[in-house]
Amino acid sequence: MVHRSHWRAAYSSADFLKKLFKWYARRGIRVECVQTDHGFEFTNRFSSSKRDLPTLFETTSARLGIRHKLIRPYTPRHNGKVERSHREDQKRFYSCRSFYSLDDFARQLAAHNRRSNNFPMRPLGYRSPSEFSVLYV
Repeated sequence: MVHRSHWRAAYSSADFLKKLFKWYARRGIRVECVQTDHGFEFTNRFSSSKRDLPTLFETTSARLGIRHKLIRPYTPRHNGKVERSHREDQKRFYSCRSFYSLDDFARQLAAHNRRSNNFPMRPLGYRSPSEFSVLYV
């Protein structure tokens, strides 16, 4: 039996990949490879019962012609950037705010993202995410 949260995470990850693919395609950029950790939303590699079954994310990436590469476990230069970002978002946004509606959440998140995306970060060579992303787009 698949736990509901695993299914939602797998669906969200595959849906995000499709949206990302379309976003870049509209800009004339082809996504060739996506690199993820070994989470169950991305791979069944460590599942005892489903090891040989592709996940929705793997199926979606194959259908879009995107190579799916798994990050080698215990490689701090790859792992940790997303986790640090989630931890900081939790500390600076989710834990200290109240949301009164979905629209209120969207407004507060947009303001938070504008600030966060212009904040220099050590893992990005002391550039902000906005400054760093223009190097690749």
